[in-house]
Amino acid sequence: MLFNSVAFALFLPTVFLLYWFVFKKNLKLQNFFIVVISYFFYGWWDWKFLGLILFSTVVDYFIGRGLLHFKELKFRKLLLWTSICVNIGLLGYFKYFNFFIDNFIEAFSFLGLKLHVSTLQIILPVGISFYTFQTLSYTIDVYREKLKPTKDFIAFAAFVSFFPQLVAGPIERATNLLPQFFVKRKFNYANAMDGLRQILWGFFKKVVIADTCAEYANTIFASTDTASGSTLLIGALFFTFQIYGDFSGYSDIAIGTSRLFGFKLNQNFATPYFSRDVAEFWRRWHISLSTWFRDYVYIPLGGSRGGSFNKIRNTFIIFIVSGFWHGANWTFIVWGALNALYIMPLIISNKNRNYLNVVAEGKNLPTLRELGAMLLTFGLTVIAWIFFRSENINQAFTILKKIFSTDLFTAVAFRSSNPVGWTVLYILIMLGIDWKGRSDEHALASFGMNWNKYLRYVFYYSIALFVLYTWWNTDEQQFIYFQF
Repeated sequence: MLFNSVAFALFLPTVFLLYWFVFKKNLKLQNFFIVVISYFFYGWWDWKFLGLILFSTVVDYFIGRGLLHFKELKFRKLLLWTSICVNIGLLGYFKYFNFFIDNFIEAFSFLGLKLHVSTLQIILPVGISFYTFQTLSYTIDVYREKLKPTKDFIAFAAFVSFFPQLVAGPIERATNLLPQFFVKRKFNYANAMDGLRQILWGFFKKVVIADTCAEYANTIFASTDTASGSTLLIGALFFTFQIYGDFSGYSDIAIGTSRLFGFKLNQNFATPYFSRDVAEFWRRWHISLSTWFRDYVYIPLGGSRGGSFNKIRNTFIIFIVSGFWHGANWTFIVWGALNALYIMPLIISNKNRNYLNVVAEGKNLPTLRELGAMLLTFGLTVIAWIFFRSENINQAFTILKKIFSTDLFTAVAFRSSNPVGWTVLYILIMLGIDWKGRSDEHALASFGMNWNKYLRYVFYYSIALFVLYTWWNTDEQQFIYFQF
């Protein structure tokens, strides 16, 4: 079920009323209700894949129980690796099977051997990359004895399938989300209102920014061979704001919706386009995935210990694996490797933690140096997004070749049914509000809170009406990260 759909507009208030007025008194019943409506929410897309979530849930629940009873290291390792193999195996089959088959055939073709191996028509289950990582965090943390395994299967199933963040994150750690299913939830008006503000801002970023930018980006990337370098650069910029509005918008809606039900999810985006270097960008972009790879891949590999070679090797590994996590295409692998190259000078010189604070903290405007650093980081990010958005490596290099040539100075030309100027204005409005709220958990957390009450509500209702107007006049767009 899409957040930006009529179905969800009916689903959310119905579930909210049942949750707080019918199932409020019994915690276990409330958790069971979460499981039921989460499975309904996911099954709305394709009920046949509900079995995968249930299978992953059952496997890791019993592995967690086994880790409690077995104390011998060899048995504990066997259980942990069973969990890893099952979850990564599911992810590998549905997401990467055809990729490996195709590249296997190409490798033999390069040697002059023709193989006739058939690929399969495999449908990628929505959200599988997210819920497999989420349930893996449970078994790994139980193995490390950072978390006690639960006896409550319903609570664990609710943790794995929690509908707001089921299909596109944030990827919640079991240490944060799972304990919240064992505490009686009480409706908190202030948290609910803050959640509604975050939902509102998420819809603005998704519908007004991402979906309008998508029209231009899709049109331009579809005409790579004929478009000028200047036009392709504009297309790359529109995609840069599309993916930010789309993914951070989803995270805002998910986190805000969770607050309506008494849950607190971790922040997933922290104004990444205001970053002063690439290291800071990756501390602010898709935080739940970045920290997941840090804690479960980078640190177990040795992290920064053991000298420069280990740091370089481990950094490349996590960025390439992160790229591959996003999709079965060489473009994502190159995107990951390119980001590793970006961050490498900072890693080698131990400057990757220079910017742990918010840019221009306590000030209205950045210094010229901060502005220059932000623009440079943003420019490098735009180049990397070209690989992320391209259909293949050749398309990405064609775009870059045209951008970094005299073709860049030709006139921008592409067809669009909507005026580009208005979309640019929307982007500037988003950036302005994001800048104002860059120290908060979300842009509207404190924005306008000092205003007159009626003026503040006029502002909120104006955004809501504008979102509805744009949604009505724009084709419904699936969230980009549903494909990952």
